[in-house]
This record gives sequence, structure tokens and C-alpha cells, in this order.
Amino acid sequence: MGRSGGGGPAILLVAAVLVAGVVVCNGKLKVGFYSRSCPTAESTVATVVRQFADADSTILPALVRLQFHDCFVKGCDASVLIKGGNNNAEVDNNKHQGLRGLDVIESAKAQLESECPGVVSCADIVALASRDALAFTGGPAFDVPTGRRDGKTSNLRDADVLPDVKDSIEVLRSKFAANGLDDKDLVLLSCNHLTSSSCVLRHCLPAHTVGTTACFFLQDRLYNFPLPSGRKGADPTIPESFLSELQSRCAPGDFNTRLPLDRGSEGEFDISILRNIRNGFAVIASDAALYNATATVGVVDAYSSMLSTLFGPYFREDFADAMVKMGSIGVLTDRAGEVRKVCSKFN
Repeated sequence: MGRSGGGGPAILLVAAVLVAGVVVCNGKLKVGFYSRSCPTAESTVATVVRQFADADSTILPALVRLQFHDCFVKGCDASVLIKGGNNNAEVDNNKHQGLRGLDVIESAKAQLESECPGVVSCADIVALASRDALAFTGGPAFDVPTGRRDGKTSNLRDADVLPDVKDSIEVLRSKFAANGLDDKDLVLLSCNHLTSSSCVLRHCLPAHTVGTTACFFLQDRLYNFPLPSGRKGADPTIPESFLSELQSRCAPGDFNTRLPLDRGSEGEFDISILRNIRNGFAVIASDAALYNATATVGVVDAYSSMLSTLFGPYFREDFADAMVKMGSIGVLTDRAGEVRKVCSKFN
């Protein structure tokens, strides 16, 4: 369903999916859903994303993370945008720690309400903004099926189902499978997570190929990892030289210093994160686990092969497909849900 492209920053590129007559369906979603009801929908979202990115480029991976956090909790229904006021909304869950980009979505929504009142859902804006953010970082440009509706519930405990950085590979596979995603999707989305503040997991986003993580998420792996002797220390699977590098940047008790998830290529969308994982340079435990599990090691090897760019599998295309697949989780369509007037509150 996805289609890779040059990934350049031109707004015309990321908005090019609005081609007259396009009918590419994904369930009840389709590419070009707003081509008649709100022709400027996709270009407006792209313009707003670019404006925010010009002021702060770190907002781009944050927007990708935002979509992951929305879709993995009861589907892609923009429930994560709701502000409850009593700290009981989904966004108040600790697993959404550091979530950013909500103001970008709200800004795009306000502009679209002035252009096409009551037409474009917040859930679709989240999906489009994530796609555009990915393209603006040099990632693939691809068509996003639209037609989602906004959910009418948002509860604190619903977000407990989000993957966690401490989850075993078996737990991660189970959580992804529960959302219709397979082992390949797990590798592409959690390891490739263009996720900014961390990873598609608790502290990150889909696409670790771009972004950073806080030392808070490395403390256990560097200093409190359970050892066979019963003591605690550093994860013994970390190469000695790399361990020294990580510990020099993340001292005991340092929770705030940030370091790149993709060592040596943190500012680019590419497959170097997979090669780093294969060579033992995974920063967080959940990434390292991808190469220590039978179910996912073959996927990592396949994409990190020097021949994959010639003979496949093709990372950019498959990543785009995985993003579209994730964006279709539990969507509300037709008369289900609503189209909010303001993304942070129900109508």
C-alpha cells in the first residue's frame, strides 16, 4: 500500500497523493479521501508541519512517535490528543512520557476548520503529519489512506498496553501481533523508528533510525542488569568498548542526557541502525533483543545486507508499507466516532 519516493522536503511531494481519481482503498480508508470535500487537506497539513520543523527540527520524529502512541492504544482514533483535566485521559499515562507534537496537530486542525469546517478528522491529521515528518527527514514519501474518524473515549489505563523498553522480545511480538503486525513490522517500526525522543516503545517512536533517547532508559542496562551471579552490573552482551562509550555519556543517576539511538547516523533516515544492532551497537535493550531472537534476527540480517539495496528486501518501501499498516489499526470509519472541532476535546 505504501509507495517510496525521493523523500525530499518539498511540500508538493508529500502532498502529491491528492491525485484526481485516485481510489486506493485500505478497508474503508482510501487515498484521496478528501480530494473533493477538502482538496487542500493534505497540503495544509504538510505546510503546518514544515513551519513547525523550521522552528524546531526535533518535532519531526516526535510526530512519528505521536502516531505510534495513538494507534497502539485502541486504534488510530486521536484519543491520545484528548486533555481530560483530571489527569485521567489517555495522554496522562506515564507511557506517553515526553509525547510531543500535539500542538502541531491542533494548529493544522484550526487551519483546516477555517478552510473545511467539520470535515477533516484529527486522526487523519495525525497520520498525515507523521507521513510528512518522515518525508522531511529524508525518509520515503508514500500515500496515506484517509477517512478515519475520531474516537469518543480516552482513558488513562488504556495506554498500559503500549510496548515498554523493558519488554522481552516475546512480549513485544505479542503486542505487535495483537495489532495485526508481524515480526517484519516489529523490526521496521521499533528499530527503524524515526522516533525522536526515544523509541516506538515507551520512550521512542517508530523509527530509531532517527532520534535520541534519554539516559534514564539506559540506567538498568548499564548499571543494574541482573547477572548470573545474583549481582547487578552492566549487560554482558554490550561490547566492552561500546559499554565504556555509553557509560561515559550516561553516568549513574543521569536521567536527562540524551544520546543517539542510531550511532554515527542519528540525523539520517537509513539502515545503519540495523547494522549497528547486528554488530552489537544497539543502544537500548529492546533494539539489541531484535538480534538475539530467532524470530527477528533473520529480518535484521536481510535488511542490513549490503545486497539488499539491489535485490531486496527494500527497506524504504517496506518501512512505508509498515507505516500504512500501522496507521490502519482499529480505525473508525463511516458513522462511527466523530470529527472533532478541536482535537483536544470531544464535541
